[in-house]
Amino acid sequence: MAHDASTHEHQSATKRIWTVFAILSIITIVEVILGIIKPASLVETSFIYMSLLNWIFIVLTIVKAYYITWAFMHMEHETKGLRRSVVWTVIFLISYLVFILLTEGDYIYEVYKNGYVSWNF
Repeated sequence: MAHDASTHEHQSATKRIWTVFAILSIITIVEVILGIIKPASLVETSFIYMSLLNWIFIVLTIVKAYYITWAFMHMEHETKGLRRSVVWTVIFLISYLVFILLTEGDYIYEVYKNGYVSWNF
């Protein structure tokens, strides 16, 4: 009987690995296709200082990072408090980093665009 239970767990783990592989592959394929095609409607549409295509890349990357943490760090089996402390902290830090990069990057772009500093570098 014990052999049957371990075989079931092995099949379940194998199925889980293939599911994670499929989901991460699909997200990566979507990112690669969007990076190659670069639809004009997504590139020309601006949202909070960046094109919509860049926002899609950021969101898909965060989804992949979350799913990798969920699956490979085994967060799905942890307590609710530990999951929240790990995931919410990372989401806050990534959001804060994106905000700072966009704000500072836009400021530097405007300084160079308005001619306060030359583009000689």
